[in-house]
Amino acid sequence: MQTVPLLIDGEFVASQSTKTIDVTNPANNETIALAPVAEAMEVEKAVAAAKAAFETWRETPVSERARVMMRYQALLKENHDEIAKILSKETGKTFADAKGDVWRGIEVVEQAINMPAMMMGETVENVARGIDTYSYIQPLGVCAGITPFNFPAMIPLWMFPMAIAAGNTFVLKPSEQDPMTPMKLAELFMEAGAPKGVLNVLHGDKSTVDGLLHHQDIKAVSFVGSVPVGQYIYKTATENMKRAQCFAGAKNHSVIMPDANKAQVLNNLVGSSVGAAGQRCMAISVAVFVGSAQEWIEELVPLFKEVKPGLWDDESAAYGPVISPAAKERVLAHIQKGKEQGADCLVDGSECTVAGYENGNWIGPTLFSNVTAEMSIYQEEIFGPVLCCMCVDTLEEAIALVNANPYGNGTSIFTASGAAARKYQHEIEVGQVGINVPIPVPLPFFSFTGWKNSFFGDLHAYGKQAVRFYTETKTITSRWFEDDIPTGPNMTINLR
Repeated sequence: MQTVPLLIDGEFVASQSTKTIDVTNPANNETIALAPVAEAMEVEKAVAAAKAAFETWRETPVSERARVMMRYQALLKENHDEIAKILSKETGKTFADAKGDVWRGIEVVEQAINMPAMMMGETVENVARGIDTYSYIQPLGVCAGITPFNFPAMIPLWMFPMAIAAGNTFVLKPSEQDPMTPMKLAELFMEAGAPKGVLNVLHGDKSTVDGLLHHQDIKAVSFVGSVPVGQYIYKTATENMKRAQCFAGAKNHSVIMPDANKAQVLNNLVGSSVGAAGQRCMAISVAVFVGSAQEWIEELVPLFKEVKPGLWDDESAAYGPVISPAAKERVLAHIQKGKEQGADCLVDGSECTVAGYENGNWIGPTLFSNVTAEMSIYQEEIFGPVLCCMCVDTLEEAIALVNANPYGNGTSIFTASGAAARKYQHEIEVGQVGINVPIPVPLPFFSFTGWKNSFFGDLHAYGKQAVRFYTETKTITSRWFEDDIPTGPNMTINLR
């Protein structure tokens, strides 16, 4: 059985730990690899390697750092399908979904190539007589990233390329549930010419994370995951005087106006709610039908019944299994609770199986109607292929409903009215808004901007905000006196 290695100081090494975590295929729950729980000594070595590498990497010209990212981007594209196959086998994602995961990460690497432009400072000449002021953008030092299972390519690539291109070094702690994809990313990064120690990768559990959060040489921590863990990491990191950006849970609403294109609405609701088995923080899990649009809910039923989960290489499969038996049981418990609390289960995926893979973590598409704000299926993040339908009479009621929700990751509105769309985008208290777009994840030259309990911190992932998160600004005010300029026919200036 393969034990996933660590990457420390440029070397892929076997962990000295005797404690491991099973990496399983979610389609049948067979163990396909073992992830070691890094020992405290290995955490120390990884951080020390990153700290030592920072002294030279920070002095590497930003254009040279960008060239490493250019080579890395090319290697990621060349190995795109291979990465996606690894990803599919350890997450259960369909091959098409896995390729999208990889590609969205590649887009962030493309943005990291633009780091020379993004690290430009500002200059004002003559802020006072003979005095100039200008600013430099400089890296922080050693940064750390803690990433989740649901996007094992994209989310690590949200973090370390931007941090490293800005001149920092990095310690990545990926999810122990699918560590092989991040290790392939690390292998290609080394192949791209990254100096040893610039990127280090550790595997493990909470003890590994705590080792990073409490380490005095870690300057900033990036995290994506659940709300309780995000709150813990933000609190612990900031108490240890570190910067932190923690992306957490979501309950994303799609508001459906009666003047919307019905066919587009129905198709988009199916894909955005059950795609990737609902295991994405930008999934639409609540559809809010306004006025006469409520009549469309019944038309979702046959569309949901047509959608089938399946194996990663089954081209007819819409999505794969959820990540683990524990995840399956949690989603099934939510579905059962929804029934008990009075919601109408129009399509029930609780008994879903796939022939030959009955031991897999399968959940079929599940559709609820008559959901109210008091029900647990509305209040809690399900993280499964479940859509809750709610009804209101007016756009104002829809806005009030969404704004009362404690999460603020993403939302969308479907309408033919520009006035309704503008009112919604202006008044809604959510960080990422789609207009006739179901899942409004911004491209990497913007930033991923969740609000409220979906994000803890000040500066978000990728885009300009990521550069600010991973850097400090140094402002210099200088004055030179003309009387000190050397004069005379034999005057020479030794520039050395």
